Amino acid sequence: MIQDLDFGKLDNQYLPLDINDEDFVVCVCGSKLLAACDENDILTLPTWKQVREWSSAEDWKLWTDCPVKYAFNMQGQNYFLWMGEAGQPGDDRFKYEGTRYYRQLPSKNICFALMTAWHLFVWYRANRFCGSCGHPTVHDAKERMMRCPECGNMIFPRISPACIIALTNGDKIMLAQHAALKTKRYGLLAGFIEIGETAEEAVAREVMEEVGLKVKNIRYYKTQPWGIVGNLSLGYFCELDGDDQVSLDENELASATWHHRDSIPPEAADDGISLTREMIRVFSEGKEPK
Repeated sequence: MIQDLDFGKLDNQYLPLDINDEDFVVCVCGSKLLAACDENDILTLPTWKQVREWSSAEDWKLWTDCPVKYAFNMQGQNYFLWMGEAGQPGDDRFKYEGTRYYRQLPSKNICFALMTAWHLFVWYRANRFCGSCGHPTVHDAKERMMRCPECGNMIFPRISPACIIALTNGDKIMLAQHAALKTKRYGLLAGFIEIGETAEEAVAREVMEEVGLKVKNIRYYKTQPWGIVGNLSLGYFCELDGDDQVSLDENELASATWHHRDSIPPEAADDGISLTREMIRVFSEGKEPK
């Protein structure tokens, strides 16, 4: 999956580090992120030296100090977030692309860095002001936390738990196409966990809401950080309990159909990135948890 790095690991502990010229910088324009892609679809991020040369003098006036925030260290390399508008890159190799574009490329390490940095960027951007009193927030000196100097409110990065649900019926699994996505790609049923609800209760509720079916034998599989939408995906397998007649929620899904483990469509093949695709492959191989 996307978080399975080639070597080493991502160390997400916050450190109050100064940025160096050769440190990588994640730049955001709207909802797009900046990277260069070579002829082999290998991604490269700009360095601080490059970004500093591209940024405008007007942008720097918005900040009292260096407008970058330390993000994390991945495999010995420091990554930072540029919190302003880096503007158009001075190198034609670099382009702003959406997260879905990067998900299709083989550079899993850089893709994971981009998605995790995007999660942090959105959180920083949304918490420049205190939600309790409206006062501007400041970054804590020791940990990744925004603090309100006026009322003392402490704001930590938000992580939203969501269930990925592999609903099975003997040798068949339910694959879904989501209504909001203009694509033929297949996925699994899924949904966010509500307040006061266990993950297992969310599994049963989401299946009933989306396809009108009851479930039994809910089993945990594994989790995955999914920075694209700031959530933590919790994978579960479960079995159909009773009637298999689907009652589709057309606001959520374009389709929900049963597929035999021996005839999984190519559009649902494991992409090496998502928990959803791994769970589909595990079922197709007959290796799902019992």
